[in-house]
Amino acid sequence: MSGLKEALKLRCGVVVPGRLALAPLTNTQSLPDGCLGEDERRWLLRRARGGFPWISTCAAYISDQGKAWEGQLGVAEDAHLPGLTRLAGDLRAAGAVAVVQLHHGGALASLAPTRLSTVDAPGQRGATPGDLAQVRADFVAAALRCEAAGFAGVEVHGANGYLLTQFLAPLDNPRTDAYGGDLAGRARLLREVLQDIRAAVSPGFAVGVRLSPVDLWSQRGLRLADSVQLGRWLAEDGVDWVHLSLMQATASAPEDPSGPPIATAFRAALPGDVALQVAGAVWTLADAQAARAAGADQVVLGRAAIIHPDWPEVAFDLAFSPSRPPWPLPALVAADVGTGLQRYLLARPGMVLGGALSRG
Repeated sequence: MSGLKEALKLRCGVVVPGRLALAPLTNTQSLPDGCLGEDERRWLLRRARGGFPWISTCAAYISDQGKAWEGQLGVAEDAHLPGLTRLAGDLRAAGAVAVVQLHHGGALASLAPTRLSTVDAPGQRGATPGDLAQVRADFVAAALRCEAAGFAGVEVHGANGYLLTQFLAPLDNPRTDAYGGDLAGRARLLREVLQDIRAAVSPGFAVGVRLSPVDLWSQRGLRLADSVQLGRWLAEDGVDWVHLSLMQATASAPEDPSGPPIATAFRAALPGDVALQVAGAVWTLADAQAARAAGADQVVLGRAAIIHPDWPEVAFDLAFSPSRPPWPLPALVAADVGTGLQRYLLARPGMVLGGALSRG
């Protein structure tokens, strides 16, 4: 089983009862005001009861200025606390370690009054020092809200082209002030956010980060060597885990396709007490074992967990064969995929058979 059912102790003291994790999947099942939706609660709780020892929420917006899509979960105000508290309690009672992914959409915050970016551009406004101070304060306030709600930790979303990635990526960040230029300048905002959160929350509250370590979906100038150095800095800043957003969990860097897996390079660079999470095309037990062999301390499942909410229980059966998309809508409904997530999947070619929403 490659240790997939072994417990993992994070440096902050949180103990995770296994090495599998639910990815922070966008599911658009919250209410228009960001409060927890019943479909979202049911979706997450079903996967906790299905054996996932680590449950992450979707990317949850930390402020109205960072809100990126309809149905996005909010951690931006105290009005969000009742739903968050209920969700944290439900997931904890189901035996899972539950964390919230903290998110600011930046230039991709399509629902924001003003879209912040690194510099002025059509439809975007370059962030001022005052803006960045407010972003930092909003991340901290959101993290404290999550701790008050009873979650075990938070993950700062520094991946996939959102605000913090925009500052990290050379091709997105031509700034010449302290938040641009070399890697240290481009990493400054992310590091300050994590340092601020770590200083504000309790020592036993877990703090992690998700990174896009290389260029995959688009060309942003992200390179493995820089990202590995960033990982070292973030470990110094007190993170408990680093989560790599990849297309394939065992892939090598595009700039060095014959080199070691990206996960292997990170695992070698990080201190032993900083956990490494790796996501990317994990469908089978063999996929999960390969990710572990490449260096992952925790293996993160995304699409497989949509249709198999009990993957940690069924995947160890040698006869198990995962269902891959396109999926029939009745199968999604049976897996507690609500109408918001159905709509999200229907908008992506090749994900769903049929074309009408279903409430089961």
